[in-house]
Amino acid sequence: MNILAIESSAKAASVALCRDGALMAQYFQASGLTHSRTLLKMAENLLADLELTLRDVDAVAVARGPGSFTGVRIGVAAAKGLCWGGDIPAIGVSTLEAMAWQGQGREDCIICPAMDARRGQIYNARFRFEGEKLLRLTEDRAVSLDELAEEAKKEKNSYFFVGDGAALCYNRFLAEGLPARLAPPPLLLQTAWGVAMAARGRSPQPGDDLTPNYLRLSQAERERLERLKDQA
Repeated sequence: MNILAIESSAKAASVALCRDGALMAQYFQASGLTHSRTLLKMAENLLADLELTLRDVDAVAVARGPGSFTGVRIGVAAAKGLCWGGDIPAIGVSTLEAMAWQGQGREDCIICPAMDARRGQIYNARFRFEGEKLLRLTEDRAVSLDELAEEAKKEKNSYFFVGDGAALCYNRFLAEGLPARLAPPPLLLQTAWGVAMAARGRSPQPGDDLTPNYLRLSQAERERLERLKDQA
């Protein structure tokens, strides 16, 4: 099965093609250019270099959130466009679950993806590997560093942090005397390969049914609700 995977939930963007779980190619870019400018071009170039077309793709997988509101929207929109153009089904996956695959092979610790959600919070979930199987320990959530540290104090596990919020968590854990490791630079940020791995075994759906999962209201929506509350 050929899965074309897309990741654009944060500053970096990537596209990968995995065949039956094996990575065939991946393009990764953290240049600061907008994802709307780079993402589809990366997908086009990747398929061309593999001498493939959309007709050779069995499903398009995409990280549907949480993450940057703009980045998630662009990724989901790009996936829908590819699905429509190639009459291909889609697989939407959790950004955090996709990130957890960066910790594959580390069975001695909690895999803890963390994205900086601003407002004193991180987007986070906890996972553990048993062999090649990734086990989810918590749902995707927005929590404070205080909450995450207090949760860890009740356990005796080391944490392996990945994501653009990983350093925040790692430094807090060190300050609290909690065992923690920070993913090395090549494994730190989200990748489309992780999206493809998270998509394995999931049932595809029509591209039109893809929806983002933001976990939190956008700043504009929060401000609107605050204005309505003040006017009440």
